[in-house]
Amino acid sequence: MKAIRRFTVRTVLPEQLQPLHELALNLRWSWHPETRDLFRSVDPDVWAATGEDPVRLLGEVPAARLAALAVDRRFLRRLGDLADDLRDYLAGPRWYQGAEQAGAGPLPGAVAYFSPEYGIAAALPQYSGGLGILAGDHLKAASDLGVPIIGVGLFYRHGYFRQSLDRDGWQQERYPLLDPDELAVSLLREGDGTPCRVDLALPAGRTLAAHIWKAQVGRVPLLLLDSDIEANSAAERDVTDRLYGGGSEHRLLQEMLLGIGGVRAVRTYCRLTGHPAPEVFHTNEGHAGFLGVERIRELVADRTCDLDFAAALEAVRAGTLFTTHTPVPAGIDRFDRELVARHFGGDAALPGVPVEQVLALGAETWRGGDGKLFNMAAMGLRLAQRANGVSTLHGEVSRSMFNGLWPGFDAAEVPITSVTNGVHAATWIDPAVVRLGAAEIGADRAESAMTTGDAKRWTGLERIGNTEIWELRRSLRAQLVDEARRRLRTSWRQRGAGDAELGWVSSVLDPDILTIGFARRVPSYKRLTLMLRDQQRLRALLLDPARPVQIVVAGKAHPADDGGKRLIQQMIAFADDPAVRHRIVFLPDYDMAMAQHLYPGCDVWLNNPLRPLEACGTSGMKAALNGCLNLSVLDGWWDEWYDGQNGWAIPTADGTGGPLDPDSREAERRDDIEAAALYDLIEHQVAARFYDRGADGLPHRWIAMVRHTLVTLGPKVLAGRMVREYVERLYAPAALAQRELAAAGPGEAGADGPVTAPHAGARELAAWKAKVREAWPAVRVEHVEAECPDEAQELGSSLALRVQVALGALDPGDVEVQVVSGRVDESDGISDACLLALKPVGGSDLDGRTRYEGSLELCRTGPFGYTVRVLPAHPRLASPAELGLVALPAESAGMDAGLLR
Repeated sequence: MKAIRRFTVRTVLPEQLQPLHELALNLRWSWHPETRDLFRSVDPDVWAATGEDPVRLLGEVPAARLAALAVDRRFLRRLGDLADDLRDYLAGPRWYQGAEQAGAGPLPGAVAYFSPEYGIAAALPQYSGGLGILAGDHLKAASDLGVPIIGVGLFYRHGYFRQSLDRDGWQQERYPLLDPDELAVSLLREGDGTPCRVDLALPAGRTLAAHIWKAQVGRVPLLLLDSDIEANSAAERDVTDRLYGGGSEHRLLQEMLLGIGGVRAVRTYCRLTGHPAPEVFHTNEGHAGFLGVERIRELVADRTCDLDFAAALEAVRAGTLFTTHTPVPAGIDRFDRELVARHFGGDAALPGVPVEQVLALGAETWRGGDGKLFNMAAMGLRLAQRANGVSTLHGEVSRSMFNGLWPGFDAAEVPITSVTNGVHAATWIDPAVVRLGAAEIGADRAESAMTTGDAKRWTGLERIGNTEIWELRRSLRAQLVDEARRRLRTSWRQRGAGDAELGWVSSVLDPDILTIGFARRVPSYKRLTLMLRDQQRLRALLLDPARPVQIVVAGKAHPADDGGKRLIQQMIAFADDPAVRHRIVFLPDYDMAMAQHLYPGCDVWLNNPLRPLEACGTSGMKAALNGCLNLSVLDGWWDEWYDGQNGWAIPTADGTGGPLDPDSREAERRDDIEAAALYDLIEHQVAARFYDRGADGLPHRWIAMVRHTLVTLGPKVLAGRMVREYVERLYAPAALAQRELAAAGPGEAGADGPVTAPHAGARELAAWKAKVREAWPAVRVEHVEAECPDEAQELGSSLALRVQVALGALDPGDVEVQVVSGRVDESDGISDACLLALKPVGGSDLDGRTRYEGSLELCRTGPFGYTVRVLPAHPRLASPAELGLVALPAESAGMDAGLLR
C-alpha cells in the first residue's frame, strides 16, 4: 500500500541537547573532526547506518539514548565546548578581517558566488563532479578565511544519480528523492513566517516560482532555489528535479532560475538578514550567466539611477567575475537563439532589457561561430570585466579558445587570467595525516597552515621521520583495503551474487602492495581505459611476483553517455577476471564519502587525460595532501607544479596541440604510445622505487618523495591559497571598479541648480565607449618612420620612431599608440612582445591627424621586429583589449617593414 503523502517526523531533543541542532544545521561539522566525533558518540551504530549524517542521526537515535545523554555530564561538557567553539568561529575575526585592518585595499563588503552545483558533503548530494566539489571547497575556504561570500545554487530534489552495476557491468542509475526536512537546510521565510518566493515570467503568461532553502556552510550562507512547490504547474515543478537532466529548454529554465532567480534570492536574503549587499558577483562557469541580465534590469528599473541599458551594462560588468572551467567549445552550454528569444521577449521580457540586447550578449560573432546559437560562455565573458581560467595552462587554452571575442589581438593578450584551483584541506586530509603534522609543528600552526596556504607555516614538516611516514602510509592503505572490500561486496550483491559466491572478496587487495588510484567522471577525454590498451602488459604488472601493483578504479558516466558507460563496462570486464580481480577493482557510486577513503589510501594517483583537455584536475591535489604521489599527463595543475620529485610525468605523443579525432588512426597511435609510456613508468620507475627497500625495510627514496610532496605541494594546492588569490587579484579590483562606476556625479540641472546622480561613472564610460566604437572605423596608422641607417643594428642602440595616426573624431586622450616589439619567427610573427607607448607631439590637424614619437631600445639579439598599433585608452578599462578594437598599419610600399635582422 502506497502513502498518499510523505513527510518527516523530527525528534524532539531534550533541552540540554538543543545545541546538537545548532551543530547539525551548520555544515562546518563536515570538515570539523571534533564535531563529527561528538555525533559519532551519540550512537555509533546509527551514525554509521545514516551515512554519518547528523540530521538523520538526530531523527533516528532512540529516545532512551537521548535521555541518557541529557544527564551525561561528560557529554554535555563536550557539547557545550563545541557549541561555543562554533559560535567563536562564526563571530571572530579571520584572515579577511585582518587583511582589511592591514590596509590591503578596498575589499568588497560582500561577494555573491553562483554555481550550478555544490559539493559540500555527501549528506547534501547537490554535485556531480569537479565543478561542484570546487564550488564547495571555495565556500568552505571562504568561511575559514572570513570572506563574506553568499553562495547561490539550485536545490535538486533528486540530486545527481546513484550508480550501480548490472551483472554485465552496465551502469545503472537511480534518483532517490531528497527530503529537505532530512537535510541540513532550512526554508528562508518572511517575517510573518511565509516561505520566501521568487517568480520568473515565462512565455504564454506562465510563471516559474521557487522557494529558497538555506544551507549554512560555516560562516557562508548557501541559497538553493527549489521549483518543486505547489504554486507551479507540473512542468515548472520539475525544473529543479535533477542535476544536468532534461532537454535544452529544461536546461535553459534551470539556468534562468539560477541566474535571474538567484539574484532575486540574494536580494531577499540581504533584506531579511541585514547582510551587506554584494559588490562583486562571481559566475562559476556560464550556467549562471543570466545573473548579469537581471542586474541590468534592476539598474534600468531603478529611477534613482536613471541608467539606460548601455550604462547599466558597464555598471554590472565592473563588479562581475567570470570563471571558465572548460577547455573545449563542446563543453559550453549553447541554446537555440529562437528558444532564448522566446524566453526573453514578448510577455516574458525583462522590463528595460530588450530581447535584441540579450541575444547580442550570447551571439557567436566570431569567424566560424554559429549565428543560430546562443553561447552562455560568450555571454558570461561579455558581462564580466574580469575573467579567469583555473590553471596556468587552462588560462592559455582559454585565451586561444575565446580569441574570437577580441579580434585583432593575439591570444596572449586576451583578457583572461588564471587562478589555479585548490582543495579544502580540512575536508580532504585524513585526520591521521593532520595528527602526524601537528605532532611536529603544533596543532595551532597546522590548522593555520591548512587554512591560509601560507608556505612558511608548512616549514618543519620536513623533519617528520621515515618510520612515521611509512607507518602512516601503510595504515591509510589498510583503511582503503577494508573500505574497498566492503564496497565491492555490496556491489556484487547488487549485481545478483550470493554470499556463497563472494568468499574471494575478503582477499581482494593487500595493504602492503603498491596501490594506484584512478577516480573521476568518465568522458572519453579522461581515458579511463588507457591502462587497458595492452592487457597482457597490465596483467604482468598486477601479478609481478616481486613488485606487484594493485589498482582501485571508480567513476560515473553521464546517464546519457553510452560511450562512457561502455568504457566502464570494458574496465569491469577486465576487473572481473578471476586471475586479476584480487589486484584491480572497480568501485561503483563514486562520491565524496568514497573519495575521503580513496585519496589517502593510494600511493599513486593516476591521471591520463588528453592534453590539454583537463582544465585543472583537483583529484590529484587531494591525493597529494595525503602524501600520495601523482602519475599524470602534464595537464592542468600538474603541468604547473610538477618538479620531478613529487611524482612522474606521463609523456604525451601530440604535444600541446588540439585533440585528435578519437576515431582516427592518429588517435589510436597516440593512445598506444602513451599507454606504453605509462606501463614503462609504472614498471621501471614507480614500482621499482616503491619496492627499493633499505636494510631497515623502508623505501627511503620513496619516502623522500612523499615528504617533498607534503612540504612543497601542500601550501600550493590549498583552496585557502586559491580564495586569497581571488580576493587580492580579482574581487578587490572588481569592488573598486564597481564603486567608481556607482559613485554619484553631476546630473541634469534642476530648478535649484546642478544635481548629483548615482552611477555617473557608468554613464560616462558607456558614452565614451559608444563614441569610440562609432569613430573607430576612421582610426588608422598612416605612416611609420624609423631612423634606421643600417639593416643590422647593435644591441643597446635605439631607433627613433615617428608615427602619423588618423584619429578621426577622437582626441589623443582617447587612445594609446604603442610600439610592439620582440623576437620574430620565419613568418615575421612577434613573440615575447614588449610594449612602448609613444607620445603625441603637438596637436591634431584639421583632418584629425596626430604625430607620435618615441625611442625604441634594441634590447635583444637575433631576429627582431616591431609594429605599431592604436588602442582605445580610458582609466576605467580593466584591459587595453576590453573593447576588442585595435588599429594596425596598412600594408603599403611606402611604410617601413619594421623588421630588423
